[in-house]
Amino acid sequence: MTIIRRYIAGFIAVAVTAATPCLAQDVDKVGLIVPMTGPFASTGKQLIAGARLYMALNGDQAAGKKIELIIKDDTGNPDVTKRLAQEMVVNDKVAFFAGFGLTPGALATAPVATEAKVPEVVMMAATAVITERSPYIVRTSFSVPQTTVPLASWAAQNGIHKVVSVVSDYGPGIDVETWFKQRFESAGGQVVESYRAPLANPDFAPFLQHVSDATPDALLGFVPAGAGPAFMRQFVERGLDKSGIKFIAEGSLTEDDIINQIGDAALGVITSQHYSAAHDSPENKAFVAEFKKANAGMRPNLMAVQSYDGMHLIYDALKKTGGSADGAALVEAMKGRSWISPRGPVTIDAETREMIQNIYIRKVERVNGELYNVEFATIANFKDPSKVKN
Repeated sequence: MTIIRRYIAGFIAVAVTAATPCLAQDVDKVGLIVPMTGPFASTGKQLIAGARLYMALNGDQAAGKKIELIIKDDTGNPDVTKRLAQEMVVNDKVAFFAGFGLTPGALATAPVATEAKVPEVVMMAATAVITERSPYIVRTSFSVPQTTVPLASWAAQNGIHKVVSVVSDYGPGIDVETWFKQRFESAGGQVVESYRAPLANPDFAPFLQHVSDATPDALLGFVPAGAGPAFMRQFVERGLDKSGIKFIAEGSLTEDDIINQIGDAALGVITSQHYSAAHDSPENKAFVAEFKKANAGMRPNLMAVQSYDGMHLIYDALKKTGGSADGAALVEAMKGRSWISPRGPVTIDAETREMIQNIYIRKVERVNGELYNVEFATIANFKDPSKVKN
């Protein structure tokens, strides 16, 4: 009898050992590559918090698969981003790449995604060309033209005839300059001067002097969020806000998590964007409340909602494929998906793999003692104009 018991015990042990690889295959890993240190650490913080919140509220299972989030710090360096992506393919066997706080990192990973056939869910980087670099890229953020063109249309329709633009000299800034000018001038306006400030250690004083000398109806500004406070404060300190010159900008300049740090210099700034923490919907009110609860009172910005939606898309795609982690099948499953986000109704354009979403024109106002981007006009279900075929 003892011999029989030992035989049965041994058989069970062998069976469990043999089953272990099958169990391991029931885990789908999401490689979240974001800047966690360096000048863009705040971007990574919001992206991580949004992804974690989605999992906290919706569990870590999708279509019978356990979802594991692997978070890596690329420090904002695209060479590091690409190396981490390569390591995740070889060592971690990830089913998805996600994150990408900056355009260079998203572009650097594109050939890795294509070769490995791993979907790259871009949750932030916004330069227009990104989705064109790999058929495996799907974006849950926005493209700069998508938020800039509606601002140009609004300006032309609301008494702004002459504009001077000052943008940071890199991909998103050049996109803002180019797409604003194209739409604004086609609507009868004029961009009288265009200036590009260096991305590293910019001195805004000479550019603001040019703005003052040109006496336009408005200044169009775009700099990374971290440089926004200094830019807007210098605009006010030089008295340009009292000169009748309006300050208009693509919405990244007045991020929800930093706007209170900017202070009164931000009051009255007109921006365009697809999300505001002040967005009036039950979905957003619940999202903001849960986000603050999970993050010591920190206010979510657009990055948080974009990563939250990115995780929703990943879960939804797995459900549609029945849990299959085949990269091509997952991308196909993502195309055309629609849902109600905290930002409003969204759809992944089946042709471009870009978001179709509402764009809001907002004004910075004080609400209950805090500064918010208050929406006052909506351009509904707006497609990325850089991908629209004529």
